[in-house]
Amino acid sequence: MKNYTILRILKFPLLAVLFVVMLVGIGFVVMGLWNWLMPSLFGLKLITYWQAVGLLILSKILFGGFGSAGRGGHRLHSMRGRWRQRTPEEREQFRQNLRACWSRMASPDAKPTT
Repeated sequence: MKNYTILRILKFPLLAVLFVVMLVGIGFVVMGLWNWLMPSLFGLKLITYWQAVGLLILSKILFGGFGSAGRGGHRLHSMRGRWRQRTPEEREQFRQNLRACWSRMASPDAKPTT
């Protein structure tokens, strides 16, 4: 029982340290990738570590970033529910539309539709 109590007490500080280490690591990865690719591809300037962290936070705000098992799982669950509610005819129509869409995209001589 004593080990469990110690683990509960140390849980928050350990998670906080892990969060900071992950943020620092991801910031350096973003900075490294930006400084490696963007100047040579698009002629952009190099960025500092703090600019990389700011870019990471901005992408989180704009795009809802980094994914979450809860949100993704909920989306998948709702899609399954909608699929189950469709009639067999609706399911087949969906499959045909999807096949037609992918065949147009895969075909090298496909013409764009308007």
